[in-house]
Amino acid sequence: MRSVKEILQDSKTIAVVGMSSKADRDSHIVARYLQAHGFRVVPVNPTYAGTEILGEKVYASLQEAADALAAAGQQIDVVDCFRKSDDIPPIAREAIAIRARCLWMQLGVENRAAADMAAAAGLDVVMDRCIKIEHAALQA
Repeated sequence: MRSVKEILQDSKTIAVVGMSSKADRDSHIVARYLQAHGFRVVPVNPTYAGTEILGEKVYASLQEAADALAAAGQQIDVVDCFRKSDDIPPIAREAIAIRARCLWMQLGVENRAAADMAAAAGLDVVMDRCIKIEHAALQA
């Protein structure tokens, strides 16, 4: 399993599952930060599917996002989850299906069964950590 530093160094495209269009929400703040630091952010939220957030098309599912990126020769590296802990297992299954490289659960989000499933499929797993905080700490 790669370290957080290696995951962030090796990743270019981050799907933000549960991304909000509201600028004061953590998912929006983190996504804006990631964009400002050179990452491609792919919003995933069925509520906003077909609209744009931060200049990126919003997809209803990880599979839909992955299919759209694959058409352009790109892939999702990290699946960053802004969902309740109980909602993570189906997201983990989708992350495995699209061959993401990392399942990342934000602060306060932990699901051992989902983590074990993703790790068994070869994904790196990060739980209960903020990708923005971790990236900023590496820049210091």
